[in-house]
Amino acid sequence: MSERNRDGKRSAREALREQRAREQARQRRKRTLIAVAVVAAVLGVGAVIGVVASNHGSGSGALPGTPAAAPSGATGDNSLVIPVGAADAPSVLTIYEDFRCPACDAFEKQFTPTIHALEDSGQMRTDYHLVTLIDGNLGGDGSLNAANAAACAQDAGKFRAYHDVLYDNQPDEQDDKFGDKDTLLSLAEKVPGLKTAAFTSCVNDGTHDNWVRKSNDAFGKSGFNSTPTVLLNGKSVYGTSPALTPDSLKQRVADANKGKPAGTATASPGPTATATPTGTASPSP
Repeated sequence: MSERNRDGKRSAREALREQRAREQARQRRKRTLIAVAVVAAVLGVGAVIGVVASNHGSGSGALPGTPAAAPSGATGDNSLVIPVGAADAPSVLTIYEDFRCPACDAFEKQFTPTIHALEDSGQMRTDYHLVTLIDGNLGGDGSLNAANAAACAQDAGKFRAYHDVLYDNQPDEQDDKFGDKDTLLSLAEKVPGLKTAAFTSCVNDGTHDNWVRKSNDAFGKSGFNSTPTVLLNGKSVYGTSPALTPDSLKQRVADANKGKPAGTATASPGPTATATPTGTASPSP
């Protein structure tokens, strides 16, 4: 074989080796770039998830994981109940409700005068459990912020009056107006003596936020799944057949209380007579 042929074959082999080396290097770079892209994508998704989780729990107020500060006078398991009326009343109405819930508002509009009358006469106590379903379903903080503000009103001994004001001024379900704490503070002016420095601080700081979260978690584990959930002496009475009416509620309480003395109740203060959204006066019943 001539020297020229040997050199030619050697050059071809070397060229092939170089080509293969270049191809292998290209494949390594490609694999490296893919791996880097995957890691970046994972990190990016993780960052987005972190932002979402951070934003979900980063609103002003108590952060998840801090102790749940129950409002003054809260009772029941883990102090998750706000009671209204005589502690020794012979009947107990239990209500799970959300301040953004339109069905809760409809219930309150229909039954509030009757509930107040039964409370004030010592025949019935109402145990309120505050829930944040609408925040979870539609987003926002209105359910949480309103419930915290109501708990702050409980600290001031004015829960019932402020509770009624919130429902009298409930925004549309899609409008997270109660997410604005200034709105909640403005509504507090309808309850004489409520808007103090202590109440304002309690609302702005979200003092009872984690208590509200704990109350909502307990509702989720209760077996109930909608608001309002209304029980009389432990038995569901609303949304069942026959339909509950104010008169039938009074009759059910009277039947349950036969032979039992009324509790030692005093009338709770109500909000001032102010214009409702429809422009009519709404003195406390």
